[in-house]
Amino acid sequence: MAAAFQVPSSVEPGQALDLLDLARSRAPGDRERLLLGLTSLCRASPDAAASQGTLLSDVFVALVQQAERDIRRELARELASADWAPVALVNMLALDEIDIARPLIASSPLLGEEQLLEVLITATLEHQIEIARRPSISGRIADVIIEDDEPAVMTALASNPPAEISEAGLARLVEKSRRVAALRAPLVRHPRLSTDLAGELYGWVGAALRQAIGERFSVDADRIGAAIDAATREALAPPVEAPAPTAAQREEMDRRLVQKLQQSGQLRPGYAIRALRDQNLSMFEHAIAALAGVTLAQVRSAVRADTLEPLTLACTAAGVDRAVLPALLEALRPLTAGYPAGSLPPAPCFLSSPEQARRRLKMAFGHSQRV
Repeated sequence: MAAAFQVPSSVEPGQALDLLDLARSRAPGDRERLLLGLTSLCRASPDAAASQGTLLSDVFVALVQQAERDIRRELARELASADWAPVALVNMLALDEIDIARPLIASSPLLGEEQLLEVLITATLEHQIEIARRPSISGRIADVIIEDDEPAVMTALASNPPAEISEAGLARLVEKSRRVAALRAPLVRHPRLSTDLAGELYGWVGAALRQAIGERFSVDADRIGAAIDAATREALAPPVEAPAPTAAQREEMDRRLVQKLQQSGQLRPGYAIRALRDQNLSMFEHAIAALAGVTLAQVRSAVRADTLEPLTLACTAAGVDRAVLPALLEALRPLTAGYPAGSLPPAPCFLSSPEQARRRLKMAFGHSQRV
């Protein structure tokens, strides 16, 4: 059994009694005052807070789940620079509404690369922009941002000089600036822009940015002329529409992307949920199959079943939280003519072990696979 939380010796007796009175109260307002009181207590005695470990984390998370939005926002500001805060609490608040998450994403020392990647993949566009603005983000995070190809997030990254963008990543941003005009100005000012990349940029920026490039770099006049001529020919040439990929090609693209994310350790349950929000059923199915360690045919059988239990088992095996299932079904059923049918199964179907759920799913569809 975990030890009870010990009030640090530096706390006045009256303050400790006040906190105990608040802890006994069931009123929502008192719960929130308790939360802020504990935060002040831990800030005053960070060593004592750190010694409480998992118990303190559980207390904070339980209180925050009941707290109003304004309290969560105030708490996020308090914890933005704290190195004593429970990591689970910081992770939860970083996935909250952007006004709450922003100070933590910007500066919390407890948000590591894996946590930032989870927010980047699962949260909103505003969260992604804040991650791109965070000082000194890693090259791995920068590569994911560039790969995702969202103009506003890439522009925030290009405007963040301390970010660890590789030479190859910077070259890809320069290439993307042909069609994303917002990238051009921050790239021209970027401290690691090379002469070669500046020469490429020169071909499609406006007069003011050309002047800035000319003042900063000694670029070859002939090369500049050739770049301008090439950009002009490209602009005047009639557009060539690439043929739309076939269903089989899209399927293969989804499979390869999920495989790449899994091999790099970036595949998370939130990625599957995000695919559904984007109405990409194939990507969702590939992601759940990879996360759960079952076949694509088994997942597709679960998605199109006459009962919700197979999909529940597949999601449990994939690490999807039960609380997410109602929203997941709301996004899924318009893509599958209302399947899977039925209502959510009782809580016991959410087994403690993903391996148990995986075995039950294989037993349910071991004799009949439907793609």
